[in-house]
Amino acid sequence: MQSVKSRIINFILRNRHLLKLKLKKPVFDFNSSIDDFRRECEEGAAKYGRIPEGVSVTGCVIGGVKAEWLVPAGAPADKIIMYVHGGGYVSGSCADHRGFVARFAVRCGYQALTYEYRLAPEHPFPAAVDDSVNVYRALTESKYSPSDIIIAGESAGGGLTLALLLALKKKGLPLPAAAVAISPWTDLKCEGESYRTKNKVSLAPLNSWTVFSRYYAGSADPSNPLISPLYGDLKELPPILINSGADDELYDDGKNFYLKAKAAGADVRFRSGEGMVHCYPLLAPMFPEASEAMDEIVAFIKQHFGGRNKTPASAME
Repeated sequence: MQSVKSRIINFILRNRHLLKLKLKKPVFDFNSSIDDFRRECEEGAAKYGRIPEGVSVTGCVIGGVKAEWLVPAGAPADKIIMYVHGGGYVSGSCADHRGFVARFAVRCGYQALTYEYRLAPEHPFPAAVDDSVNVYRALTESKYSPSDIIIAGESAGGGLTLALLLALKKKGLPLPAAAVAISPWTDLKCEGESYRTKNKVSLAPLNSWTVFSRYYAGSADPSNPLISPLYGDLKELPPILINSGADDELYDDGKNFYLKAKAAGADVRFRSGEGMVHCYPLLAPMFPEASEAMDEIVAFIKQHFGGRNKTPASAME
């Protein structure tokens, strides 16, 4: 049974437009300002951007891409979480994900690297995939072996995490130890049933995914597996954990990828968050379901790093 806390928090999130004295959810179209959307995302993240004590933050450029190291005190130097930020492929940065990824790194006990792949509409596909491949290649050409790396991401970043696996496989590059995709966007054709049934109860502005898809795919076919990994060859992938909130337009994206990957023989797990919104594990520890989902993600990461963890996991702040 869904907890009372989650019902209250999810209700507030779904109806946050009422706090702005607007009776209806915002509608996104091709006249909507991407700059304003990016600014809203940055301002919203700033409210939750506190860095846990003991985490060092160091900017860098890796593979020609701006990036940022988030290193908890005592984290082993030989393991890394390569974190792929979300934002519909049109927004997102190291800055607006710093707080969450830092807390995530502390809880896992491993260092994390975030990076700023190029964004649409200025830089449509394949810019984000190319940048991600370059970052991963740079890591493996330095001191990290593929088994030292776990790739994780949320929303569009979850979809890009899965697309990156397919791109690496296509290039014949060694794959990482595992991957985590939270509410991943895997079908930029937006054909899942949940796009229609969950649109009014999801967190995203109405029609936003359709607009973002057009911006990101550009002139390319959105069924290209490196754009929409749901349509790819899902054999011979590393272990994958997928988490999707059932009250989210992207729910079927995660579920359908899981079903197809499982049929292809992949080692893949799926958690369905009943009554949960988009990327709800990021809300831990605000309500029990978020904490349980985040605990599962952390345990999965530790498992696939061989249980080697010099830093005790601490509660998300």
